[in-house]
Amino acid sequence: MKKLALPILLSVLLAACSSTGPEATTGAKVEDRTGGGPGVATVNAGSPSGSGIAALTDPNNILSKRSVYFDFDSFVIKSEAKPLIEAHARFLVQNPQMKMLIQGNTDERGSREYNLALGQKRADAVKQALLLLGAKEGQTESVSLGEEKPRCEEASESCFAQNRRGDMLYSGEF
Repeated sequence: MKKLALPILLSVLLAACSSTGPEATTGAKVEDRTGGGPGVATVNAGSPSGSGIAALTDPNNILSKRSVYFDFDSFVIKSEAKPLIEAHARFLVQNPQMKMLIQGNTDERGSREYNLALGQKRADAVKQALLLLGAKEGQTESVSLGEEKPRCEEASESCFAQNRRGDMLYSGEF
């Protein structure tokens, strides 16, 4: 009996080690993009429409003013700019489909890196003021242009003052 057990055990072990050949591979699934399924949706920033939109271009309306000016080396919003920011915040609350891009600018004094950081702080200050007054986070975006987009290019204090600003641009304007 022991003589038969050893060959049977070896044949079972050999059978267990054998393979059945290459398995059929199915590969990775291919995404179906023939429509109807989930995919990348186009984001629409919204377009100016509605009853209050005309106020944005009316020169007699405060909403036609889009710049908040800052003191030298400062990102503190001056009290004289608060009515302007309040008006734009009210407009954003009343028109939730509208989006705003706030661009922070600086004059040419200071290093490029410093001015980019200061421009971002100015844009963020305007954005925070709008958010505190009721605008939604998704409606506003802040970016810094630093000294790259001057409104005035003369080397005078009055010209520098024009370049220290935060510009508010609505959907369709950027």
